[in-house]
Amino acid sequence: MFRALRWSALLFVGFLAVTQQVLSNGPLVNFDRDVNRTHRPQFEGFAGFLLRRLDDLGARWLTTVILIIAASYIAYKFKTWRPLNLAVLSLLALNFVVGVFKIFLGRTKPRDGIDLIHAGGMSYPSGHASNAVLTWGILAYIIYRYARVDRYQGRLASAGVVAISLTVCVVSLIRHTHWFTDLLGGLFIGSALLVAVIAVDRYVPSKSQLH
Repeated sequence: MFRALRWSALLFVGFLAVTQQVLSNGPLVNFDRDVNRTHRPQFEGFAGFLLRRLDDLGARWLTTVILIIAASYIAYKFKTWRPLNLAVLSLLALNFVVGVFKIFLGRTKPRDGIDLIHAGGMSYPSGHASNAVLTWGILAYIIYRYARVDRYQGRLASAGVVAISLTVCVVSLIRHTHWFTDLLGGLFIGSALLVAVIAVDRYVPSKSQLH
C-alpha cells in the first residue's frame, strides 16, 4: 500500500511540474508551439470517422458507461460490492480533481489560435488523457483483482491501457484538440489518481479478500 502511495505522490509531483511549466510559460510550452506548428495529415470520410471513434476511447460518456456496466457485472458475479465502489470512487476523484484544475487554469485550446491561461478555457489538463488512463486502468485492475484472471491476462490488460492512452494522446494531437502539455499533464494526473485508488483498495480489504 505504501509503495503505491509513493508512486501516486511521484506521479502527482510530475503533474505539478508540468503545471508549473504551463503557468510560467516554460520550455515545455515552447515545445507545445513547435508541435502545434507541425503539419498534420487531414483525415476525411471513413478515416476521419475512425479517428473520432479512437478519440472517443478517452471520452467521459463512453468510458463511464463501460466502467459502470463492467464493474456492476463483476460485483454481481463475484458477490462483492468492491468493484462498483472502486469505479465510483475513481470517477468522482477524476471529475473533481481534473475539473478543479481546468477551471483554475482556464487554458485555451490550440484550435483557438492562441495559448492563454485564466481565459475561461478548459484545455489543461486533458480530460481525454486522464480519463483514458484512470478509467481503463481501474477497469483492468478490477478485472485482475476481482474477476480472478491470471497474471498473464492481467499484463495484457495493462498493455491495453497503455495502448489506449497513447492512442488517445496521438489522436488529440492530430485533431488539434489539445496542447502536448495538456496531454502530458492528463497522463500524470490520471496515473496518480489510478495508483491512489489502488492504494485505497489495498489498505481497506473487502470481505471477499478477507475470506
